[in-house]
Amino acid sequence: MLGSTLWLTLATLTGLAAGFAREWLLVAAWGAGAQSDAFLVSMFLPEALRMSLAGGLLSAAALPLYQQRDDLQRRRWLAALTPRLLFGALLLSLLLALGASVWVRLVGPGLDAAGYAQAAGSLHWLAWCAPGFVLHALLCVPLQAHARFVLAGLGSLLFNLPPVLYLALMRQAATPDMLAGACLLGSLLMPAVLLPSLYRLGWRPWRRDTEAGAVRELLQRIGPLLGSNLASQGLALLERMIASLLGEGAVTWINLARKLINLPLIALMSLNQVLLGLMSGSAGQARLALLRRGLASATLLTLPAVAGLIGAAGALVVLLLPQQTHQGPLPALLAWFATPLLFNAWNALLARYAYADGDTRLPLHCELLGSLGNAVLLAVLPWWLGVNGIALAALGGALLTGVLLLRRQGLLQVAPWRSHWPLAALAMALAALLLHPLQSVPWQLGLSTLYGSGLLMALGLWLRPWATAA
Repeated sequence: MLGSTLWLTLATLTGLAAGFAREWLLVAAWGAGAQSDAFLVSMFLPEALRMSLAGGLLSAAALPLYQQRDDLQRRRWLAALTPRLLFGALLLSLLLALGASVWVRLVGPGLDAAGYAQAAGSLHWLAWCAPGFVLHALLCVPLQAHARFVLAGLGSLLFNLPPVLYLALMRQAATPDMLAGACLLGSLLMPAVLLPSLYRLGWRPWRRDTEAGAVRELLQRIGPLLGSNLASQGLALLERMIASLLGEGAVTWINLARKLINLPLIALMSLNQVLLGLMSGSAGQARLALLRRGLASATLLTLPAVAGLIGAAGALVVLLLPQQTHQGPLPALLAWFATPLLFNAWNALLARYAYADGDTRLPLHCELLGSLGNAVLLAVLPWWLGVNGIALAALGGALLTGVLLLRRQGLLQVAPWRSHWPLAALAMALAALLLHPLQSVPWQLGLSTLYGSGLLMALGLWLRPWATAA
């Protein structure tokens, strides 16, 4: 499990780094102002679709269906789904493009008239990224079933590479429409690199011998997952809307902080995909043992990164954005946004424990209740604590979702949350109290790195998730 996770992590590392580079170059070119806010508003819906698919929206439902078929049935199943899902993605693109002016007003109610016009123009281009995203997600399913995780993990890199190159070359001369066009090119590259491997696996999109009812079966499985994802993206939308009302540049700060904290999640995204494949082929105590090893791995991979991010938040901001300081809004925002990472990592694995048994409804109910708690906190905390309140609301929602997933699956007595969660709170508190206030960039970065590394080694000796026994 950890070996496959490592390879997939390495494959996606450059992609997520490129995603952060895209946001960093955007701020470097246009600053944290109205133009950046408007483009990020236009990017919200296409990016939400891409991240949802990358997070397993389609594969969590499709992978068990694919694995239960023999080779001939798999080819017929894939041939039936490809044109239909592609047609659905084209309709979605048309809907986003035709209603661009409405969508950007929904996402960014705090923009001015010029911002609305810019955002709508960019969304006209970005809307057509949907077919590439959907086709890539579908074609990754056979590759994951055949343990070809590396090729499937290149999607993020391929999408972000054209806009990163464009921003790096054009800098202040970059225009929103051309940047949107670069993103569209990246969306087409994502499925294009998979076609040779799929052809060797027997995929023929033009074949007429297709499986009847394949789409209906997939939709029955994906329905609860879609509901859960819509709730998650609805919260992200609410965050973006509230940030646009908190003043110019708030949307950019929220987005940049999100991108920074996504970097430690690279291994967790990989772990989720690998663990789902392993648990789908096991049952009973074997599946429970895999879950316990997965939770231990999530703690091992996440907690040192979270503690290091909290401690070194100011130094990272100053190094990456020299025009910012320790006293600016971004260091504290980055530290607060790091706190839910461990709990979200656990929630993803607990949900996949249910998915592996074919139950997509229980995680949906838990996540909807957690999202409701998050939304209630979003309605209160940002007006009291500013942008930091958005991160605190996310933490509250993550904790509520985790407790519900543990309780409703009967895992309160077997999952090691009583030891892992208090330890996480202690490690974060020490980083926040002792390292985060430091003003010296070398000292803060060096001590935070030592603290995270020491925590990683100590957790490795204690948890030992690579051991065969849980």
